[in-house]
Amino acid sequence: VLLVESGGGLVQAGGSLRLSCAASGRTFSSYAMGWFRQAPGKEREFVAAISWNGGTVYYADSVKGRFTISRDNAKNTVYLQMNSLKPEDTAVYYCAADTYLGASYTYFSNWPYWGQGTQVTVSS
Repeated sequence: VLLVESGGGLVQAGGSLRLSCAASGRTFSSYAMGWFRQAPGKEREFVAAISWNGGTVYYADSVKGRFTISRDNAKNTVYLQMNSLKPEDTAVYYCAADTYLGASYTYFSNWPYWGQGTQVTVSS
């Protein structure tokens, strides 16, 4: 599956952005989807994940209550709505896909499909 992220940019602290990840292929609706981020000099870290039908969602503690993951299977797209952004949210954000939402969803190495990333910069 081919994944293409969009929606990144520069925003002031307290602002909002919505990231999108468009997927190719007719089997998108069967895939679990995730968002990860990587700041300079740091490891790629889990942000959020959603099951194939949207019935199960997970968030990193650092974004819980501020970020919302959702999906539109008719549009082959997964979203990450980011509110109350903080400078520490600055990173390249990556979309990921897997055939199922396993117990080890927080480990980036367990996700086989990745997008190219989109930069999010939050100024103080």
